Amino acid sequence: MSEAAASPTADRRDPTVDRRDLDAADRRDLTAAQRNAVAELLRVSPVADELGRRFARAGHELHLVGGSVRDALLGRLGDDLDFCTDAHPDQTLRIVRGWAESIWETGREFGTIGVQRDGLRLEITTFRAEAYDQVSRNPIVEYGTDLAEDLRRRDFTINAMAVSLPDHVFTDPHGGLADLAATVIRTPGTPRESFGDDPLRMLRAARFAAQLRFDVHPDVRAAMTRMAADLDRITAERIRDEFTKLLCGADPVTGVRLLVDTGLAERFLPELTGLKLEIDEHAQHKDVYEHTLTVVRNAMGYETDGPDFVLRMAALMHDVGKPATKAVGSDGRVSFHHHEVVGARLTKARMKAMRYPKDVTSQVTRLVGLHLRFYGYGRGEWTDSAVRRYVTDADDLLPRLHKLTRSDCTTRNRRKAAQLAADYDALEERIARIAAEEDLARVRPDLDGNAIMELLGVPPGPVVGRAWKHLKELRLERGPLDRDEAEAELLRWARAEGIVS
Repeated sequence: MSEAAASPTADRRDPTVDRRDLDAADRRDLTAAQRNAVAELLRVSPVADELGRRFARAGHELHLVGGSVRDALLGRLGDDLDFCTDAHPDQTLRIVRGWAESIWETGREFGTIGVQRDGLRLEITTFRAEAYDQVSRNPIVEYGTDLAEDLRRRDFTINAMAVSLPDHVFTDPHGGLADLAATVIRTPGTPRESFGDDPLRMLRAARFAAQLRFDVHPDVRAAMTRMAADLDRITAERIRDEFTKLLCGADPVTGVRLLVDTGLAERFLPELTGLKLEIDEHAQHKDVYEHTLTVVRNAMGYETDGPDFVLRMAALMHDVGKPATKAVGSDGRVSFHHHEVVGARLTKARMKAMRYPKDVTSQVTRLVGLHLRFYGYGRGEWTDSAVRRYVTDADDLLPRLHKLTRSDCTTRNRRKAAQLAADYDALEERIARIAAEEDLARVRPDLDGNAIMELLGVPPGPVVGRAWKHLKELRLERGPLDRDEAEAELLRWARAEGIVS
């Protein structure tokens, strides 16, 4: 960023301020955020400036814009860069052909051309003046005419800054730099106008609060509450993508609280609001809702390779079956029998409605259904058969199930918490011992399908499947059998079933 960078003393709300006219003292007074931007932009400037010169020679403007400028100011600029220009997509294509290593046009209908160069992914979008028609679920894309109009239509002030290329003039007509320093999320215009144009921005506000640990301006929060029902105009896929980013943010609990408190969660994930009404059976937390948020936070502490959406979503949904299963006994104690079964069913239905991939939905649903299985291990010694079934049912989700089960222990009773942790330590040690002896990772019957058909003299078909299932149950119950034992058991079962005489 050149000496034309905005001074923190400049009028943050006056778009007529010319950053190039600031006096020398102001220009020297660079903030830490601006110094971060200088370092980050220097890293990508060989490519960005070269591209800017190509646009300039063609008579067009080019600006680094939006999230790229925000992240540069935060010192976290990645390899995906966003640009805006007055050039239309056909003109952009002519400028980048022969220079870009690869080009993709999947966003062309929205005015975006993507290119790759020197390990950087660049998305170049024509100035836009898009808006919703207040009825449809998709934006109406209209090309804008200048940078000021493009920045005015952006979601939040922290995303409404630009740096021109190749001369590096910083443009900040809505006070994004000041809001970045104050860690606040605010809209360039009124929140009502912004959310009316694109209701998804309400969910994006919660997402940025979770990702950046920023506060949402009171006016923005109030508009989110008043306009929550407008989210119904947005497609499930767009809501899903924003919610996934929120849950994978640095502080998803803050984002979830905002969704529930403003009523946004009620529009696409009402089970969360329902949790807020249920009191925890142990009376150790304010309610099941608070317990759930604690479990999400605990689960994050077990992550070892970045955010794990499946684990976090399972933690968020693990108790959603409690409202439907709540019962109060004659002694006044509250119970939620089989809430894990009901919760798994609700989770599957909700994730299907949000258009999550089937494999992701299956993983989360299985974890929700299994999260209570451990409780009972400490009340009565499990047989080796029970341990095998625990491992087999969890299958590839076993490491996540370990994390979810440990995260679910939120009791404030230190003795109880220590006992639960010790019990689970013992279970994991036992799993490791049995696994070493029996290869639990691949529990299979001791005879395969070919051996079953040969021994029983039957062709492929349902009988083989039934025999295979019987042998697997036997394997889980008794552990590995040698060949003679397995064959004897198979024949015993076949005679009882009338398959052989």
